[in-house]
Amino acid sequence: MALFSSLTPVFIAIICVLIGVIMKKTNGEKEKCDTKSKHPSRPWVDEDLKDSTDHPLEEEEGGEEWQGLEENVAHVPFTGERYSEAEMIKRSQTFYELLNKRRSVRFLSDEPVPREVIDNVIRTAGTSPSGAHTEPWTFVVVQDPYLKHKIREIVEEEEEINYKKRMGDRWVNDLKRLRTNWIKEYLDTAPYLILIFKQVYGRLPNGKKKTHYYNEISVSIACGILLAALQNAGLCTVTSTPLNCGPQLRVLLQRPANEKLLLLLPVGYPKEDATVPALRRKPLEDIMVVI
Repeated sequence: MALFSSLTPVFIAIICVLIGVIMKKTNGEKEKCDTKSKHPSRPWVDEDLKDSTDHPLEEEEGGEEWQGLEENVAHVPFTGERYSEAEMIKRSQTFYELLNKRRSVRFLSDEPVPREVIDNVIRTAGTSPSGAHTEPWTFVVVQDPYLKHKIREIVEEEEEINYKKRMGDRWVNDLKRLRTNWIKEYLDTAPYLILIFKQVYGRLPNGKKKTHYYNEISVSIACGILLAALQNAGLCTVTSTPLNCGPQLRVLLQRPANEKLLLLLPVGYPKEDATVPALRRKPLEDIMVVI
């Protein structure tokens, strides 16, 4: 009994330590659960739409060799166009009026469009500025009816899931007034589909990788110029970002792994009975601040 009594404090100490370890482990698991609950998953965010600019080291971990851009670029004299103030005002007003007529049109005719027009508007988009002049864009023009229909099948399958599961009630309800859904007839009827891919990194002639700085911003600017060029040519489109379709479309169109889908544009003339929502744009005082 004396021996048992002398060992009792030891047993108590051991039990206290075990209880402390168990409680610490339990609290740690609870913290992990709390952390997960604070950052809910967002399955509707397409991996292809994420900008890799903020994670430049991810690609370097593969062990491939990277190389910087050439050090010396010749600089040449530049002379821009100069107009009188009256001409500047007139030209800026005319250009605004042209682009103010631009609308997202989902009812497109199958009437043929001259291929040269498509070539020219993409040339125009290619004049866009880009980070370190890396020009990180690829414009894939699809005119083959079979491929257009395969694209429609991929997009509609994923879009139905997006509308029913991924997007959530708020997003779906906000789109109801625009009368949009997962049925994309224009992907078959439009004479051209233009799929714009961002190149998250490039390849030099020697096979080494090169960094594409601000690739998503650069390609987005090019897309804006493309929309303006299409409007200038009298063509219509609707900006489409088919969530969760990027990888499948990349495989279908045989694009390399460094290219991520950013935008899909069906291009053509509007149908005779085409309609658009009666929307109004914000006035200048709501979008401009002069300091």
